Amino acid sequence: MKISKQERREAKELYRCCLNQGLLDEARVREAVTTVLARKPRGYMAILSHFQRLVKLDLARRTARVESPAPLTTEEQSAVTDNLIRRYGPGLELVFSQNPALLGGLRVQVGSDVFDGSVRARLESLREAF
Repeated sequence: MKISKQERREAKELYRCCLNQGLLDEARVREAVTTVLARKPRGYMAILSHFQRLVKLDLARRTARVESPAPLTTEEQSAVTDNLIRRYGPGLELVFSQNPALLGGLRVQVGSDVFDGSVRARLESLREAF
């Protein structure tokens, strides 16, 4: 579906209206979608489509996936949480998981940013160097 510049602008304005102190407010998002569906302005499907894309990108930026080969202790989890919140700001949701294939270290993904300090990644880069 082709989205015009006007529809993109309206979706961005809708997105900005849903922000509360820099964070996306779920209640405002629901209310905005309900209002657009009730009014059905010209190109409303394209507006909602682009709005959905903006919301998904915001959720991805606010979700951090932390993988480790073994379960992290409470102290390690709090240290990782503090560092990520310092870097990305408040409102970050962290998901800790285990991935034995990493062998050691951590792999952190926040949105499109990936920090791979795992032994597996280092071994692969060493293998590619030879």
